[in-house]
Amino acid sequence: MPQLPAAFFPPSTPAAYSRADFGPNFHWGVSTAAYQIEGAWDLDGKGPSIWDNFVRGRRRIKRRETADIACDFYHLYKEDLNLLKQMGISNFRFSVAWSRVLPAGAGAINTKGLDFYERLVDSCLERGITPWLTLYHWDLPLALQHCGGWTNRAVVGWLTDFAQLMAARLGDRVQHWMVLNEPMVFVGAGHMLGIHAPGLRGLSPFLAATHHAALAQAEGGRALRATLPATARIGTTFSCSYLTPWRLGLPRDERATQRAGALLNRLFVEPALGLGYPVADLPILNWLDRYIRPGDEALLPFSFDFFGVQNYTREVVRHSPYVPLLWATLVGAKRRNVPYTQMGWEVFPESIYHMLKQFSAYESAPSLLITENGAAFSDELIAGRVPDLARQAYLRACIGQVLRARREGVPVEGYFAWSFTDNFEWAEGYEPRFGLVRVDYETQQRTVKDAGWWYRDLLAGCVC
Repeated sequence: MPQLPAAFFPPSTPAAYSRADFGPNFHWGVSTAAYQIEGAWDLDGKGPSIWDNFVRGRRRIKRRETADIACDFYHLYKEDLNLLKQMGISNFRFSVAWSRVLPAGAGAINTKGLDFYERLVDSCLERGITPWLTLYHWDLPLALQHCGGWTNRAVVGWLTDFAQLMAARLGDRVQHWMVLNEPMVFVGAGHMLGIHAPGLRGLSPFLAATHHAALAQAEGGRALRATLPATARIGTTFSCSYLTPWRLGLPRDERATQRAGALLNRLFVEPALGLGYPVADLPILNWLDRYIRPGDEALLPFSFDFFGVQNYTREVVRHSPYVPLLWATLVGAKRRNVPYTQMGWEVFPESIYHMLKQFSAYESAPSLLITENGAAFSDELIAGRVPDLARQAYLRACIGQVLRARREGVPVEGYFAWSFTDNFEWAEGYEPRFGLVRVDYETQQRTVKDAGWWYRDLLAGCVC
């Protein structure tokens, strides 16, 4: 891998900044996801999820790893929250494992599972940590998958019922809610490419899941709005990558970039804003008509209080005659001989600035938060320390780009690093390490990395 300079910054990054530069009401936090950290996959009445099934299937995760134990957050959450407090992190984003609360996805409630999230929220508040709750972070109950999962239109009702249950139980203490985590990823990787759960491949499951997820995104928002106090803030989150053409000025690469942008960056954002699907730039989306019923266009929009922007990299796009319907492919960072992370993603901090500008350009866009941003770099424990200079440089550069956007008037009101601890990174297993805190998975020992201490110092008011 090309060596990443320890002090890597694009020229547009502010030379130095502090927390004060972002203003007193800017939200600083970290993000996690239930399946990636909780473990306890079959304890206390929890039902299996599609990921519990997928890791045991014929499409193996790297090294055949599972998240059966992961970071054992289910048992160690109090210790982890104490560490959050020690690091000065006052906002904690987590998700609810749907099948821990509703083992069959609907119907009978598992009180032990629901009680766990009660205890988690109460423990956050006791420590002065604000909980930010994501309803769905990819772990659909397996029982619902047996009924078609996201390809079954009934999933919209299943999701709204789940939303109402969680809002009724936790709405008096949780003020910040997110409906879906990165729908483009779970419908694309899980229903088109088959590399994520539930492992489906093909255009039909992708299109069905896409429309149902877009409906659920809005209907879930309405269910929360109807159940939560008026002071609650409701959002949803989107994956995105800044896209540039492989050959500037070449029309076919520029058209390919436009098509890829419609798919990767606009597919779920624009329906939520009342703009419909971006069919003009991606004609294949006309095939969604087979799943759209009369009146659906009016159901797709919802007035979210905020959008969660989740950005890690940029992608370079070229025309490809070998990818039917999209006619585009991504040119990887390794091929371009630029610095990249353990995930193979280019190190390009300016991407976060460009995506904030793109999202804020929508006339009806709500406030924005960075709800995920981070980098996986190889690190190791050396004499009680984890000297992860590359991650520290990456975070410093990306946060500087957020400040750049904010100074230009972009309504970005928060930054959540991905992730708090190392965790199970889906199809990649445990090798990629995104955490501010290193986890020894054999002993469950936590060690704050140098990047984590840097983040603490930033939040404490130091100039970085």
